[in-house]
Amino acid sequence: MGAANVIPGVSGGTIAFVTGIYERLINAIKSLDSTALKLLLARDVKGLIRHTDAWFLVALVAGAVMALLTLARVLKYGFEHHPTLVSALFFGLIAASIWSIFKMVNRWSGGAVIGLIIGCAVAVSMAFLPLAQESQNVGYLMSCGAVAMCSMIIPGVSGSFVLILMGNYNLIMVESFTNIGDGKFKEALTVLVPVGIGALIGMAALSRLLSWLFKNFHDVAVATITGFVAGSLVTIWPWKTPITQMFGEKEKIISYTRFLPEMDGSFGIALLVILAGAALMFSIETLGKEKVEKSS
Repeated sequence: MGAANVIPGVSGGTIAFVTGIYERLINAIKSLDSTALKLLLARDVKGLIRHTDAWFLVALVAGAVMALLTLARVLKYGFEHHPTLVSALFFGLIAASIWSIFKMVNRWSGGAVIGLIIGCAVAVSMAFLPLAQESQNVGYLMSCGAVAMCSMIIPGVSGSFVLILMGNYNLIMVESFTNIGDGKFKEALTVLVPVGIGALIGMAALSRLLSWLFKNFHDVAVATITGFVAGSLVTIWPWKTPITQMFGEKEKIISYTRFLPEMDGSFGIALLVILAGAALMFSIETLGKEKVEKSS
């Protein structure tokens, strides 16, 4: 999930969904409530651990942080030197996840079909929205954290892509975690602390809504998510040219022009990378199924 949340266009929620831990994740987040606070104040550590599924959350957060710290540097190099191949890998990951989520709809009603269409339309329209500009304003950073966290735990919606739309992807997901790796903790924490506060607020609010939706409108919710995932393929399309604009002395990407690739050697390599991404996603799904079967 940490790796997915670094990648624009890939949803950490989708990874949780296909590996079979999604509902457990939502319930664990929802358990961070007033009861948990009372147990903490009463110093009932065992009760707190049981109530919040703490070891599950600790393992998940530790893995996510490790992925963020290691992948930030790799992605920075990849986007600078091989943007088409990096996008091709993500395209394969997302395309393969569509079928995984599609199968989770138990019955295709009219509401589910409408949800599928709306989800796809919203995701496609997001690909053509103008990109905002980078800002280190504390209030704006908190807003980025809240919105991105909501996106990260909704399958099919990429928190990293939302940060791109808000103009702060490079600042938060690349520069800040690269600064931590370089020992520049002050610069990193100036950005990550307000983002983290906003993320906690967004997470607490959304987990309860999602739990209710999946309990009462499961098929419609999953169908809408399927549409989001399918529509996000437009966002991560590997063959695109950035449209830039000068803001003072800085050149910023404000949008992209997408095009069809030429059938040459470069296309063949990109196609192989897409297939590798799809194979990786199918492997993740298979692993998730095996874990669920063993635990049940």
